[in-house]
Amino acid sequence: MRRTAEAARDASHRTPFPFARAMAFGLGVLRLPSRDFWSMTPRELFCAVEGVYGAAPGAPSRAVIEELMRRFPDRGE
Repeated sequence: MRRTAEAARDASHRTPFPFARAMAFGLGVLRLPSRDFWSMTPRELFCAVEGVYGAAPGAPSRAVIEELMRRFPDRGE
């Protein structure tokens, strides 16, 4: 019972799925028929987005962060 309540609480803080953006991409950019769009899984749609726009950049490495900190130090330190 406790795990269910924790899971529900955690889920309530998540960002809702962006249906309007997903529909605009699937129906407008990919020009999928409605039945094909609605039969896709979110993972399949994500792969289609990556196929069109490329993979999202990852987080910068520690070395990149350290270089940025060296080049742009905080004021007052």
